[in-house]
Amino acid sequence: MKAGLKSLIFAVTVLFSGAAFSAAQMGRDYTMLNPPQPVGTKKIEVLEFFFYECPHCFHLHNEMTGWEKTMPGDVELTFVPTIFRDSTEPLARTYYALESIGKIKQLDDAIYQAIHVKNMDLHDLDTISAFVGSNGVDRAKFSAAYNSFTVNSKIIRAKQMIRSYGINGTPTLVVDGKYAITGLQPADTLRVLNEVIVMARKEHKH
Repeated sequence: MKAGLKSLIFAVTVLFSGAAFSAAQMGRDYTMLNPPQPVGTKKIEVLEFFFYECPHCFHLHNEMTGWEKTMPGDVELTFVPTIFRDSTEPLARTYYALESIGKIKQLDDAIYQAIHVKNMDLHDLDTISAFVGSNGVDRAKFSAAYNSFTVNSKIIRAKQMIRSYGINGTPTLVVDGKYAITGLQPADTLRVLNEVIVMARKEHKH
């Protein structure tokens, strides 16, 4: 009987130790932006800075797609394509062009698959428009959106955000303009994201 009680106490101790260990820690799981950045929504803002050619973004993509479908109602998720050099701008333009014509959900996964599974080279408007056309998107509409004022403005804004948020790697998640999550495995990224959202929610109530 005593041995059984000891086993139970040990199991409970391990359980709570594991729970404590899994709690998100600043410096290990996330960092604080300095200075914090303005938030563009009354909800808890989650930004994902990503790059289609980044293998880590590809691995996180399915996890984030699933998370987005079940995310809390007080959370707003926005994707920001990163542009670290001129050669990466076409894919950022592609994201915003598809978003502006309502086709990003249709092709988002296909772009990742094309690059990381099929090894396709999508680096300029000609190859990209041929690709989107082969996936059921009107090439003329896409090309017009690609070079539109709206997309140009979003590209300028994305570049500004990359500098002001201090983004130097992808994927990076930023919650409420202050908590940055990067460098973790996909499952850990979502675990920490959920915990940080709880922290941000408490701050919203004050």
